[in-house]
Amino acid sequence: MLSGSAAAERRFRTILLILGLATLEAAGCRRPEPEIDRPSVERIISALSADDMQGRRALTPAAERAARFIRGEFESIGLEPLTGAQGYLQRFPVYALSVASSRVLLNGRQLPAERTAFSLSTSSVHWATDDAVDVVVIAAGDSPRQIFSAVFTRRGSNRLVLISPEHESVFERAKGFLAGPSRTLDLEGGASVALVLTGDTILTSYEVEATASVEEQELINVVGAIPGKRRDEAVLFSAHYDHIGIRDPVDGDSIANGANDNASGTTAVIELARYFKAKGKPTRTLVFVAFAAEEMGGYGSQYFSKQVDADEIVAMFNIEMIGKAAAQGPNTVWITGFDLTDVGAILQQPVEGTEYRFVADPYPEQNLFFRSDNAVFARLGVPAHSLSTTSLDLDPDYHQVSDEVETLDLDHLTKVIRAIAKAASAIVSGAATPARIDPAGLE
Repeated sequence: MLSGSAAAERRFRTILLILGLATLEAAGCRRPEPEIDRPSVERIISALSADDMQGRRALTPAAERAARFIRGEFESIGLEPLTGAQGYLQRFPVYALSVASSRVLLNGRQLPAERTAFSLSTSSVHWATDDAVDVVVIAAGDSPRQIFSAVFTRRGSNRLVLISPEHESVFERAKGFLAGPSRTLDLEGGASVALVLTGDTILTSYEVEATASVEEQELINVVGAIPGKRRDEAVLFSAHYDHIGIRDPVDGDSIANGANDNASGTTAVIELARYFKAKGKPTRTLVFVAFAAEEMGGYGSQYFSKQVDADEIVAMFNIEMIGKAAAQGPNTVWITGFDLTDVGAILQQPVEGTEYRFVADPYPEQNLFFRSDNAVFARLGVPAHSLSTTSLDLDPDYHQVSDEVETLDLDHLTKVIRAIAKAASAIVSGAATPARIDPAGLE
């Protein structure tokens, strides 16, 4: 027990302490700015791109090891699982469909199987002339890029793609891409595609049949959150953590480690989570996601987009390949779909007067806005962009076994993560809200 005088003195000191804290708060004093430091960046990216991760190909034990590593980081940071989720690992099924049999007749004539290829989204297709199928003709003078657009665009109707024999080499490449199973999240939806190498450009009739064997497989997203004062307004930071796995050996090396693509982006997501957690409770809720299977068709982001309310996502920053300096200069970050929203201008404002710059994607002809996980959210109206720094036209390591930590500039990588943290501050704090995307304008 304390004596009366001792208890009074203790109460007096407590009052002074409270008053002092209140004075500091009134004066606008905040906790020290968290540090994004190079040793932590190096530790994370080295672990994700180590040989024992075997290139993190989706649907392999190595990909699950990577997911568990990311989960451990989210847990140590103190992120919370997304509301309604069971832990940080978001497991979900994907269905692999392998063509078991097929038959294609054009104008009453059956084509040899070697002149056809399929990307299926259902266990069977049965198309005839009067069915609602888009017939696409890729003539001799057309761009061969249209072939791959027809294959990899999953939205819209079923498609029968007639490819001129002049594009036979591109057809064979596309057929090679489709040699393995195609995958879908929903056996009842999605578009199937049939490619046919033929000189027939005018059809009076057609019949297309294909059946597939179906295998259910499992993919894993890793998700954590910092609940904000505004629970119905979220800012999403994302990156895909998968890569392409084991390749044909080059100088004895067969592991495509994917240090830049995309251990660098995944490292950024982890370090940004650590940074914002250290800053205390944000105004807007912050969600951090490492997506599965971007390299296989973006299944992780497709699934996640169905688990959240897109109307509550104020902005999405999808981080891709930031381990090398941009051709536009060091500390320059380029944004895909720059002109679709005012996100670029909002990001630039907090870093104005610093060494950092946020600029438009210098490779519009490569259609990068639609080639990463941001696209599925943009089609839901979210201001969703990918941020990158790598000069894709000059990078010798893209999708090669040489994409290792030693090829990266880790000081640059650290600075880019700091730049994103600073630039996103106005959106995180609620001081700025970017314009929504009109999905109709993306068609």
